[in-house]
Amino acid sequence: MTATKQIYGILCLAIMLLPASPAICQTTINRDKRISDATGIVSSSSLKRTVEELVSFHTRHNMSTQSKEDKGIGAAAAYLEKRLSDLAMGNEDHFSVRRIQYKAGGQGSRIPRVITLPNIVATIKGSLNPEAIIVLLAHFDSRTQDNSDSTAFAPGANDNGSGVAALIEIASILSNHPLPVTVKLMFLSGEEHGLLGAAHMASVAKEENWNILAVLNNDMVSNSHSSDTDNRNNNMLRVFSETIPLIEDELMARERSFNSSENDSQSRQLARYIKEVGERYTDNLLIKLIYRNDRFGRGGDHTPFSRNGFNAVRICEYYENYDRTHKVTETIDGKEYGDVLEGVDTEYLRKNTIVNLSVVMNISYAPAPPAEVYTDVSGLSNKTRVYWKNATGCTEPYGYYLLVRETDSPVWQKKIFVKGNEIEVPYSKDNYFFAVQSVNETGNESLYVFSKGKR
Repeated sequence: MTATKQIYGILCLAIMLLPASPAICQTTINRDKRISDATGIVSSSSLKRTVEELVSFHTRHNMSTQSKEDKGIGAAAAYLEKRLSDLAMGNEDHFSVRRIQYKAGGQGSRIPRVITLPNIVATIKGSLNPEAIIVLLAHFDSRTQDNSDSTAFAPGANDNGSGVAALIEIASILSNHPLPVTVKLMFLSGEEHGLLGAAHMASVAKEENWNILAVLNNDMVSNSHSSDTDNRNNNMLRVFSETIPLIEDELMARERSFNSSENDSQSRQLARYIKEVGERYTDNLLIKLIYRNDRFGRGGDHTPFSRNGFNAVRICEYYENYDRTHKVTETIDGKEYGDVLEGVDTEYLRKNTIVNLSVVMNISYAPAPPAEVYTDVSGLSNKTRVYWKNATGCTEPYGYYLLVRETDSPVWQKKIFVKGNEIEVPYSKDNYFFAVQSVNETGNESLYVFSKGKR
């Protein structure tokens, strides 16, 4: 099948019967069988089993015991290491597991004494381009209402047993089927006391100059019932992405101002990509793009990666239940509190796991993105010329897509297939934004590259 027949997008036919008549849209969905087959393996029962086993450790508080086999953060870390090591057996040529320890805490910090905390990292080495890396994050520590209470029951079923279960499921599926690029699954401690495990891994990635394509942080991805408003919906998912990059310097700020690209950071492009690909492979799910780095005034493990210049977003349930998150497990006046297993919607968790897996696989199978994508602004015209350099990677692209959207649109609206390295279209650069992505013959697209103005 040619790439021309694989054009993904929405074809909208405006039926002008009445002045206010809305457009009628027909959506064509073409799926890569390799990805559909893999996502079809994702199991609600398997995900539930992992959450149950994490809850069984009573607490995973960062200051809890590390000397017991059945309780505390030490036991949880050993459990994750064992689960992943079992998956690595027989796959040692491409699957490895590491316990990475770091110092945390001390006087004046949220952890009053210096302790050593473990991160567990599974690496599935890429078969074609192992230097390119996709990172999936999930923190496995938990807490209750008192953030210094290290002994109280803190089950952490949704926060963040759900994210951990999603990554374990993905590791299991990919263990026997390595992708063209490397996938690192990071199970992080320290999140509840200041994103400590993530900060350590982000600094390692920067120091070692990792070639990270994307970072997807999964934190609370299974609750479908809101507190206060009693909304129930497992058909929507949020993706948070930073607007102005946290690492922006003066030169970057001038470039952003020139291009009016406040809404086009690399993480914002990743969020749009997750929406497009995630909805392609996940039935009955609408992915909502939330235009802030995280929830209001709060943060997550993707933030240290963003601060180190990596392309990072947070994937999170649409509704939060504040009667469960960080609450003491108890019943008051017939109302249940606490982050227990009953608050986990395993079907919702299954769908959100599919989003992650499909995005990782589509990026991995795709050619490298094009380089130096520019919009010609040397003259005034109601037509726009966009040009770029060839993608440089292990596989040659079959072609490219020019992406077009109006300035007030949150997502790319049109995809135009191009053979070659430039195209002129009858859309004014004053009224539209443009981007380009590479595509192979089976229709796997690279991440978008925003087109910058150049005279």
